[in-house]
Amino acid sequence: MKKLIVLAAAGLLLAACQSDSQRDRALVGGGLGAATGAVIGSAIDGGGAGGAIAGAAIGAVGGAVVGSATTPKNCVAYDRYGRPYRVACP
Repeated sequence: MKKLIVLAAAGLLLAACQSDSQRDRALVGGGLGAATGAVIGSAIDGGGAGGAIAGAAIGAVGGAVVGSATTPKNCVAYDRYGRPYRVACP
C-alpha cells in the first residue's frame, strides 16, 4: 500500500509539468485518474481486484475528460512586423 501512495504522489508531482497539448493532458489525466481510482477502489473493496479495476476504469475516463477539457486554448496574434506569436484566447 505504501508503494501505491508513493507512486500516486510521484504522479501528482509529474502532473505539475505544464503541457498545452490536448492529447498530452488527456493522457496524463487518464493515467492519474486510473492510478487514483485503483487505489481508492482497492481500499473500498478491502484489497480486492474488482474494486481496483472498476476504480481504475472510472478514474481513467474521468481524468481523460477533465484533462482534455481544461487544456488552455492558444490563439495566434501578429506583431507589427507580421511575425506570429501565441497568446491566450479570450
